[in-house]
Amino acid sequence: MKIKAKLNFGVGALFLLILALALVSSWYVNQLKKDTNNILAANYKTLQYARNMLLSLEDVAKDETAINTFQENLNLQKQNVTEIGETEATNLIDKHFTTLKNEPTNAAINSFIRKDITELMRLNMEAINRKSSIADDTAQKAIVIISVTGTLCFLIAFTLLINLPASIANPIKELTESIKEIASQNYKKRVHFGSHNEFGDLAKSFNTMAQKLEEYSESKLDKILKGKKRIETLIDNLHDPVIGIDENKKVLFANEEALTICGLKKQDFIGKQIQDIAVVNDLIRSVIKDIFVPKEDIAKSEQLKIYADGKESYFEKEVVDINIFPTGETDSVFIGQVILLRNITPFKELDLAKTNFMGTVSHEFKTPISSMQLGIQILENEKTGALNEEQKLLIKGISDDADRLLRITGEMLNITQVESGAIQINMADTEIKPMIEYAVNANKVAAEHKNIKIDVSIDDDFIIAADSEKTAWVLTNLVSNAIRYSYDNAAVNIKVEKIENQVRFSVTDTGQGIQPQFLSKIFERYFRIPGTKKEGTGLGLSISKEFIEAQGGKIWAESEYAVGSTFYFTLRVVSTTDTIHVARI
Repeated sequence: MKIKAKLNFGVGALFLLILALALVSSWYVNQLKKDTNNILAANYKTLQYARNMLLSLEDVAKDETAINTFQENLNLQKQNVTEIGETEATNLIDKHFTTLKNEPTNAAINSFIRKDITELMRLNMEAINRKSSIADDTAQKAIVIISVTGTLCFLIAFTLLINLPASIANPIKELTESIKEIASQNYKKRVHFGSHNEFGDLAKSFNTMAQKLEEYSESKLDKILKGKKRIETLIDNLHDPVIGIDENKKVLFANEEALTICGLKKQDFIGKQIQDIAVVNDLIRSVIKDIFVPKEDIAKSEQLKIYADGKESYFEKEVVDINIFPTGETDSVFIGQVILLRNITPFKELDLAKTNFMGTVSHEFKTPISSMQLGIQILENEKTGALNEEQKLLIKGISDDADRLLRITGEMLNITQVESGAIQINMADTEIKPMIEYAVNANKVAAEHKNIKIDVSIDDDFIIAADSEKTAWVLTNLVSNAIRYSYDNAAVNIKVEKIENQVRFSVTDTGQGIQPQFLSKIFERYFRIPGTKKEGTGLGLSISKEFIEAQGGKIWAESEYAVGSTFYFTLRVVSTTDTIHVARI
């Protein structure tokens, strides 16, 4: 008989016996619970009502509220009659109490009521004793039956335990001892099982493994030591700081770059608990501040400003968990972490130079563009002379290009503010309607050119906490995009509604929509959907995201390809005036 079959039979029998014992025990416990609940639900409440009536009876002659208290408990008792004779006793109390209400000072009536209440209590005490006896009988039966069933389970389990073939326990014991020998690097150890079952196959595989370990033990050790030394040398020669800790937060290694920026010596750092070093070292405290919190709460990377190389330098921190799969196991084991500090100072400096360049160029462009627009306005003025149709078309093209240049220049200035951290947010209590009107009017000409209607729906005239100028810019940009990507003779919907303590703005178009693979990227800087023929810099949505998030809001988009897109953003509501506005422009 195979070992698997033997184990299945033995464990299955034990499982069924334990299940039977559990079912029997549960049934009797439930019976005891029912008996106890009968006492608590009926007799105990009656005794409580009787006690309250006796206490109230003491004050009937001198306290008017005592009569009400007595009456309340009497009414409750009438609804809780459960025993033989209890109805008559309750009716007597009610009858005598009616007389007492008319003659509060009548001592004889008072005495009758006490006797009636005493009789009521006696009936319930006898019932409690009777039900308690029933519960005791049930408990005794439960003890006997559970004991018998438990004894039977024990005897059968003990029989199974004694009679399980020794071929199961002995080979396992021998194999365990052999594994311990192998773990102690005694690779000459072998096991010998005479049976031809699973243990025989296991012994053959084990002996093969021990033989190969014996062959590799000496030949591979030198290579392992060389590999370890190679890795240590590689880490020491990295230009970025690297710190390694084990699962108990003890420092295993730190290269020269890490020691230099931390101002520590190797003997004062390696082998110490990193949290102990953090107590006296501010930089280490900043580096390890999030390694003791749950992984899901940690950002993937974090930038640190550190004084290094005689100047303020920027480092990007990343904490990498080291998990391994021990040989022969399927579950990974956490063995430590590596803290990487990448020096991104050169990239920061280049990014700052780029931002300054963009800001300077964009600012300088505004003056000649304004001059161009002024010249165009003068040429378009009939007082300066009439233009033929060809000249008008040429002037219109120049005007459109100048407007486009001015719009691009404005977006470039906005993005330089965002990148440099110089963005100014002026939060104030702001009405929604003026911002909507501004966005609609700014896009009115473009909408009329494509015969597009702009529908505006505002549930309430909300007051929100916002920077009106930047919020209006975001609305204008979203409406402009909706008109640009919508087909002629379509409609663009602007909707404002309250969601809990937030006001949600939405702009819906009926254009081609956005393919799902691009939906998560449209708020990235300079991103434009591949294949689109519409003009744009790829900055408008990125700037909108920065403006809304700087005000504590959230912006996102939903789209169904070939149907249209909806762009949403939310801001915190301050109040409403409870009016409804619905308009079509």
